[in-house]
Amino acid sequence: MSLYTMLSTMADGMLKTCAIFFLTVLFSMPLGMIVMLLRRSKIKPVQWIVKIYIAVMRGTPLMLQLLAWYFGPYYLFGWSIRGYRFTAIILGFTMNYAAYFAEIYRGGIESIPNGQYEAAEVLGYSKIQTFFKIILPQVIKTILPSVTNEVITLVKDTSLAFALAYSEVFALAKQIAASQTSFTPYVVAGVFYFIANYVVAFVMERIEKAFNYYK
Repeated sequence: MSLYTMLSTMADGMLKTCAIFFLTVLFSMPLGMIVMLLRRSKIKPVQWIVKIYIAVMRGTPLMLQLLAWYFGPYYLFGWSIRGYRFTAIILGFTMNYAAYFAEIYRGGIESIPNGQYEAAEVLGYSKIQTFFKIILPQVIKTILPSVTNEVITLVKDTSLAFALAYSEVFALAKQIAASQTSFTPYVVAGVFYFIANYVVAFVMERIEKAFNYYK
């Protein structure tokens, strides 16, 4: 296989990797906010169910979770999993990362002093107005570094999709390396991941600077 053919093939795989990345971010970040709100619920059964969910998502390997999402419907309900591979990957990544984002959000909200809530109440703000106009902007500024780290980790974690035989860039690198008995495909994959992480880090850095309104 020529270098051009290898790069072309792996570029197609990188597009699939990017699809996993963008869909996971799109779904997991808002879901993480919902999970965080349920985690802070005053209804104890809801709170404990969410705590268990977060503990399972953070306490078990993501690869194992992907396998469970893919094979679970067949073994539990006898459903056909034909054509279900990509959906299982997105579900697995989304549910896993939502748990991490939920804890990041919770830490950001709990870092806000209670005095700000009391001051907003004195000024006549409703709870919803207080959250969106006063608390949320400060929380975003506080949690951005942690969110950046998590998003960068996600870029690299997309390689775990190979466990479901999905042809993302790392799975293709393994296939080509095995057939060509060469380490070069891994180097190419590493370059792809580095470029993707550099772009993500650059974008997140610009967002962080936009929130540094005191500098």
